[in-house]
Amino acid sequence: MKHVIALDVGGTGMKAALIAADGTLLHQARRATGRERGAGAVVETILDFADELLALGRDRFGAAASAAGVAVPGIVDAERGIAVYAANLGWREVPLRELLSARLGGIPVALGHDVRTGGLAEGRIGAGRGAGRFLFVPLGTGIAGAIGIAGRIEAGAHGYAGEIGHIVVRPGGAACGCGQHGCLETLASASAVSRAWAAASGDPGADAADCAKAVESGDVRAEEVWLAAIGALADGLVTAITLLDPGTLIIGGGLAEAGETLFTPLRTAVGERVTFQRLPEIVPAALGDTAGCLGAGLLAWDLLATEVPA
Repeated sequence: MKHVIALDVGGTGMKAALIAADGTLLHQARRATGRERGAGAVVETILDFADELLALGRDRFGAAASAAGVAVPGIVDAERGIAVYAANLGWREVPLRELLSARLGGIPVALGHDVRTGGLAEGRIGAGRGAGRFLFVPLGTGIAGAIGIAGRIEAGAHGYAGEIGHIVVRPGGAACGCGQHGCLETLASASAVSRAWAAASGDPGADAADCAKAVESGDVRAEEVWLAAIGALADGLVTAITLLDPGTLIIGGGLAEAGETLFTPLRTAVGERVTFQRLPEIVPAALGDTAGCLGAGLLAWDLLATEVPA
């Protein structure tokens, strides 16, 4: 059976799959990234994991994978196949496409940014299926975005398109790792809500999920933290809506797991802020933590579709 290898590399764990041409997941596996061992060891783990998948596919399906796709965090030069920089993995200028292709016997390899790759999957086979233009926004440790246009993800002229987490929504606010102050992700990411709720509740171990539960139980302090984050998020999203005019706005990541505790007030807050803009449909992501892996598989199949036969 013809299939491709898909890898989604995260800061703490890797997800992998063998994926058929119709999108069927033929095999799934997970492994620790092991970033504490250093950047070189992380790269070697990726190569070893991919090699094992190649062998498994050959043994199980009678043929080696036709291609591979890999999604990684940080700054990615997809055209050159280079993982430029990832703070949480400690690497710089890693020629990952070349290294993977060499380890996998010369098969073609596609490299993508993790959020844009997840957005590709959500847009093509997930919550955005059928939407001509969409914006995928995962709310996790930080906030990023993937701009979907006609089944493709817009990377921008320099590969930075969609970084809405660094829209300044509260000028002069908290310092952000990017060097600005008051960025959206300092106020509305899952980690930002965790910090705010830990301070408000007096429990240093409290997180965003605990805040959501407290909101559901009617805790006034939790509601204040939650609505402040939603207000900042709505401000950032309306800026994005004004610039991009998406038909569908897909919200994923850890905060989206709160369900309607997030979506009901968020839809209200965004609706109150739009004036002339057309309000997009605001929906939860459908693919969960498999989006990156499925997207990596789509990158691999797309690569095969565009190859010119020798």
